[in-house]
Amino acid sequence: MINHLKGKLVEKNPTHVVIECGGVGYFVNISLHTFSQLPEGESIQIFTHLQIKEDSHTLFGFSTTSEREIFRLLLSVSGIGSSTARTMLSSLAPAQVRDAIANGDVATIQGVKGIGAKTAQRVILDLRDKILKVYDIDEVSLSSNNTNKDEALSALEVLGFVRKQAEKAVDKVLSQDPSLSVENIIKLALKNL
Repeated sequence: MINHLKGKLVEKNPTHVVIECGGVGYFVNISLHTFSQLPEGESIQIFTHLQIKEDSHTLFGFSTTSEREIFRLLLSVSGIGSSTARTMLSSLAPAQVRDAIANGDVATIQGVKGIGAKTAQRVILDLRDKILKVYDIDEVSLSSNNTNKDEALSALEVLGFVRKQAEKAVDKVLSQDPSLSVENIIKLALKNL
């Protein structure tokens, strides 16, 4: 198993990079998240996952080990292949995928292109316990925070804001202080809308 590659960045694209290590150029598939995290410069280190099939050996690269771990967890779900897992990590940051699974947020996962309601529910069902255990997330604080977020979003929708915009504003507010009350989340979110 190839754990990581450290070498010269020869080619950088939103979907793949070519890294030269010891005179050999490795073609590595990456997510948009990893693409945005790659430093400008020649020497880089990328964590990898090697997928071996009958007809191909495919190398996937990640900027962090936590992104790679989420990719591997996604692959363990029936119906999620490497391209779907990579699309999820391109559409959402690894932390957003982790939180959506931990919170049982079907809508966020279903928002990824190519993922339907059943697949989103299967991802949550299969991975929720693993995510809570691996990342040592406290289920009680998650549910109360999620309830506050949901109530704030509902209130903003009633006020006439589009859900996507409201969600961005609420997420921004909660990223700064996750312990806010519903009222404070709404007040601060309104300043961002």
